[in-house]
Amino acid sequence: MNAISNPNSNRFLSLDMFRGLTICLMIVVNTPGTGAHFYDYLTHANWFGFTLADLVFPSFLFAMGNAMSFSMGKMKETTANVFWKKVIKRSIIIFLLGYLMYWFPFFRQGMDGAWELKPFAETRIMGVLQRIALCYFVTAIIFFYLSEKAAIILSVILLLGYWAILYLFGQPGAELEMATNAVTRFDLFVLGEGHIYKRDSIPFDPEGILSTLPSIVNVIGGFIAGSFIQRIGKTFEGIAKLLIVGFLLMALARWWDLVLPISKKLWTGSFVLYTVGIDLSIMAILIYFIELKQKHFGVEFTTIFGKNPLFIYLFSELFFITLRLIPVNSEMDAFEWVSERIFQRIFPGSFGAFVTAIVFMLVCWSLGWWLNKKRIYIKL
Repeated sequence: MNAISNPNSNRFLSLDMFRGLTICLMIVVNTPGTGAHFYDYLTHANWFGFTLADLVFPSFLFAMGNAMSFSMGKMKETTANVFWKKVIKRSIIIFLLGYLMYWFPFFRQGMDGAWELKPFAETRIMGVLQRIALCYFVTAIIFFYLSEKAAIILSVILLLGYWAILYLFGQPGAELEMATNAVTRFDLFVLGEGHIYKRDSIPFDPEGILSTLPSIVNVIGGFIAGSFIQRIGKTFEGIAKLLIVGFLLMALARWWDLVLPISKKLWTGSFVLYTVGIDLSIMAILIYFIELKQKHFGVEFTTIFGKNPLFIYLFSELFFITLRLIPVNSEMDAFEWVSERIFQRIFPGSFGAFVTAIVFMLVCWSLGWWLNKKRIYIKL
């Protein structure tokens, strides 16, 4: 992790806004206020189906791939030795930060009241940053050694191969159920129940090992979109083609959904195509308004997140965890107290929960604003 004096200047402003929007929404989705039901569209689908919250993480992967397309040219100018050192180093740092984030605060109070080290055996291994690290690692290798055409062929193989794996290695007759699908069975076999996400109805990791395979395609899609934008420039033709491909992918996803349901937690192929299609459409719209029409409303606010995305996300998670660890009374922690004693009294119900998440997001934004003011851009 290092600080540099200037952000990457050869990137479209629309990309920074796109990535900033994903971080903004990611923080809001992850920090709903307590004391009331959160809005359904800002809550992940239980298993099958699709909500706005389900779009956030794949959109960040898409944005990462888009950004990689702008830096790959310089990476290809280096030797293979330099490339491997850089990619391995960055991947390991991001993966370890994700692991340490789930292990945080590292200590806990035992049954006898004494403080003890949280055991490694109970620490989640996979997660959001870990998936980002793995997807970055694989995608960087793909585009360093292969062409875009080969990457598209590989994407098809990954999606169809993952579909086949789900049905070949899932429990017959229940291949897509949470407890019996191939993803759950593989993660339990490799990681063990102690290292898997446990806040769902059963131990199941939505960022597990096997389901990382199709998520690589979201990054590949972003990379190819970025390369296309650079080749064709800020033109109406380019925007039209992005919209057409986006629509076709969404239509194909809806057809595939009939036999392989859209599922964020299972990260099915239909989910990949649907989210890439939506992201292509959003990117086209942003390019039209920001790059061509020079409409910059909200750009300055959202690009604050886009300039230090991973760092701000990491801060938001650690800050949230810390607040949940601070007891205010016997019934509430600090986050719950603020949500229920302040925002729920002013805005009762779902809107109060939403306002709590918005205020939390603004606190994280203020850190990004300060970093940007000091011209500090942290690369993980």
